[in-house]
Amino acid sequence: MINFQKYNNLSGWAVFVITLIVYWITMEPTASFWDCGEFIAASYKLQVPHPPGAPFFLLIGRLFSFLSFGDVTAVAYWINFSSVLAGAFTSMFLFWSITLLGRRLMKINTPEALTADQALVLVGAGLTGALAYTFADSAWFSAAEAEVYSISSFFTAFVVWAMLKWQAMEDESRANRWLIFIFYMMGLSIGVHLLNLVAVPALALIYYFKKYKPGTWGVVATLLTGLLIIFTIFELIIPGLPSVAGNFEIFFVNTLGLPFGSGASFFGIIILAMLIYGIYYTQQKRKPLLNTALLALSFILIGYSSYAMVVIRSNADTPINENEPSDVMRVVRYLKREQYGTRPLLYGQYFTAQMEGIEEGAPVYAKGKDKYEVVDHKLSVKYPAKDQTILPRIWSTEESHRKTYQDLLGLRAGEKPSFTDNLRFMFTHQIGWMYVRYFFFNFAGRESDDQNATWLSPRQWFEALPPSLAENRGRNNFFMIPFVLGLVGMYYQSVKNTKNFLAIALLFLLTGVALVIYLNSPPVEPRERDYIYVGSYYAYCFWIGFAVIALSEWLTKLFKSRRTAGIAATLICLSAPLLMVKDGWDDHNRAKRYFSVDTAINDLQSCAPDSILFTGGDNDTFPQWYVQDVEGVRTDVRVIVSSYFNSDWYVGQAMRQRYESKPFPFTLTRHNYREGGPNNPYLPYYDMKIPSMDLKDYLELLKKEHKALLVYPSANVVPTRDIVLKVDVEKVRSLGVVPKTLEHLIVPEIHLRLKENGLELKDLAMLDVLATADWQRPVYVTNTSLAQFNVDLTPYAVREGNTYRILPVLNSDPQNDLVNTEASYENMTKKFQFRGLNDPDIYFTDDYRRAVQNHRNNFNSLATALLMEGDTTKAKEVILFSLDKMPDRGVRYDITHLQTSQLLFELGEREKAVGIADTLAERADQLITYYLNTGQYGQKLQLQMAIVREVARIYYIYDEGDRARAVENIFNRHASIFGMKRREM
Repeated sequence: MINFQKYNNLSGWAVFVITLIVYWITMEPTASFWDCGEFIAASYKLQVPHPPGAPFFLLIGRLFSFLSFGDVTAVAYWINFSSVLAGAFTSMFLFWSITLLGRRLMKINTPEALTADQALVLVGAGLTGALAYTFADSAWFSAAEAEVYSISSFFTAFVVWAMLKWQAMEDESRANRWLIFIFYMMGLSIGVHLLNLVAVPALALIYYFKKYKPGTWGVVATLLTGLLIIFTIFELIIPGLPSVAGNFEIFFVNTLGLPFGSGASFFGIIILAMLIYGIYYTQQKRKPLLNTALLALSFILIGYSSYAMVVIRSNADTPINENEPSDVMRVVRYLKREQYGTRPLLYGQYFTAQMEGIEEGAPVYAKGKDKYEVVDHKLSVKYPAKDQTILPRIWSTEESHRKTYQDLLGLRAGEKPSFTDNLRFMFTHQIGWMYVRYFFFNFAGRESDDQNATWLSPRQWFEALPPSLAENRGRNNFFMIPFVLGLVGMYYQSVKNTKNFLAIALLFLLTGVALVIYLNSPPVEPRERDYIYVGSYYAYCFWIGFAVIALSEWLTKLFKSRRTAGIAATLICLSAPLLMVKDGWDDHNRAKRYFSVDTAINDLQSCAPDSILFTGGDNDTFPQWYVQDVEGVRTDVRVIVSSYFNSDWYVGQAMRQRYESKPFPFTLTRHNYREGGPNNPYLPYYDMKIPSMDLKDYLELLKKEHKALLVYPSANVVPTRDIVLKVDVEKVRSLGVVPKTLEHLIVPEIHLRLKENGLELKDLAMLDVLATADWQRPVYVTNTSLAQFNVDLTPYAVREGNTYRILPVLNSDPQNDLVNTEASYENMTKKFQFRGLNDPDIYFTDDYRRAVQNHRNNFNSLATALLMEGDTTKAKEVILFSLDKMPDRGVRYDITHLQTSQLLFELGEREKAVGIADTLAERADQLITYYLNTGQYGQKLQLQMAIVREVARIYYIYDEGDRARAVENIFNRHASIFGMKRREM
């Protein structure tokens, strides 16, 4: 006999240390793209992030931020480390969960009954499964940054381990304490992410199999009970309790005339009193099951109470205060994520459905002076029954989504889909593309890190690749070994221990395929969403671990020695995590990567003092919030997210001071922007036969709520497609805001033409800002926000680095940017940061490469503008500066280098120009050959063909005839092969 518990504990902590070291070494040192910048900024100052918030996550982040000891540049590092630590604990608890279940799989009731050989196999199983999860693509990715998914995974791993510990206990009173503790952890997890709760039905099965003699109807009843618990938490507790509190609040304040907060307080006292009495009553009457249930509910609510922080900090008016959930009514909407709309689940419309009408629903209340006022009503769109179906999967009416549905399903424009099409989309795209592909990323391999790359199938294992693809660090080949081992372990557990197999299988399905069906995602997402399904990958790693036990049993028949078989099985199966870490290291190593933050700094440094900058997406907003709120960079610039400007709360926040940024002097009042008012959320275009209208006059009419604009009962209109902002030319000249090189383009009127059939609130607010700024307060836009506004600002956009300044100058050639060369040169060569872009050892994902490409394009625009002004010296300096800061060895040449090559020819740098052009042509030739050989005839092939043709054209222009003809021959050769293959199809 051996002391297995000792070795089990030590091995679990060894997994913790290995995982901690790996995650820590590969951790991103600052705020990466997407939500991380927002979460770090919100954690650092305990602010209010996007709904439904993550208050417990923020509290954890705040604690870890103290480790920076006042160094604001280290805050992101230590908040990222909280995810590293959570990831290490996740793998450790997974190890112990595997050994707990593995012992039952080997039919050994107590640890003391294990022999040394059996203990060896169990530890091998735990190491294999836990390390497979450690090095799984999605788990590793989430553990290296400040996002909620690593800590959420920790809660999942902990409650599963705790439930298995409970299952092994004989002392009922001690076991019940574990149950209550599990529910407390679930309550805490609500303040991080709700994914942890999906594990409840699997935990319910574990409970059922211990307490009752299993039967088919018993299993069904247990599953339904588990789903009921999820429903109770998701619907009755999280949004339900605040909703009921809101009803009490309305009654107490509006009907009884009591102060704000009285109704919610009274409801809270009622809930507390009922719980106290219920617990006391069930103890006195000896009702243990009901007593445990009430204690569990109480501890869920204690954990859930972290959401009090959201209300407290919202009332403190923090700089980041999304949706402003400062009172009960706003909190309910915040928790319900109402700003994101709804998706049909069990019954709803096809994407081709024609709207039949709009149905008015429950009132929307907002806090008034002394009571809650009805500001709007919830609206729901009605569709004809013939255009609706059960289990609607192809539902989104957004134009880009409609086009994707048609392309994926082979439908003609206007053709109505069938229910078969609906199911085909669910199985092939939602389940197949949006889940199975991600699953194989983790356990089979990945083609590349490009958006929409597929998983690596056996036919791709040994194929010859061009260097551009072969050297993509996101290409991982696990030879499907982890996947096959999982199948082995799955089969073995299903045969040897059906009860626990059902629990793990249920966890696997609920956090995978079932979650896909519940989320009912649209066909296109802005980025890969594999991290959502990490609970499913966690469950699969149990089976990868169990493969060691299965193989050891089978190899015992071969070797006749249990020890030899156990060692051999462990070594064979450990090849899976070893292969995963070997191939996955280079594309998960984020050390020394800072360009997400540098991009944000560069955007802000492109703006003049006390300016307003409109942004349009996560990656040009959240990193900026981080550098302003944490590192204190350019806090005089007011960053405005254009999509948020559709909300009255956000417009109201713009009317307040933020750091050094003064309030916006709007023409319209907060009342004019109010929710449910005639300007919110949309002002439709109504043809009043007016060729154009002065913007300031239009704003004054809206401010006075003039009846002439209230054509519809509840909406003002836009009476013209041409809104004119008049310009005091002499004042503009005296202010000096227009560079002298562009003064000849100053116009007396700016014509802001509608691109759509109306104005959203964001457009109206932006036009108000533009009118009231009166060229004295600079207004800037990014590329993304410029495209999002429903009025065309492009003719008046002047580049000053990474951003465009809106100025009263007319660009008559939209193909070329207007550039303030003096400001751009100063900003880009003296204020911009490019940390690590010349280091070939640093890994840059597709997001970072696109950011680099944007910077390269901006340098080309500046060099082109300088060349047109005749300043060849500065133009050459700029283009060489760009090549030095962003060389090919750091981030490979991209399509922008076609223009770079042409500029180098113009500036007399012939050798550098030829070097770049030849590199582009050679790489394109290799890629085209590969795409043609593998039958990939889509956009990637067309792009490379275009590059080859453009290189030939450049060579012809600059008298490189031999090179031009050689490149032209490459194009013609590929074009003939492409044409021949297309004819064969």
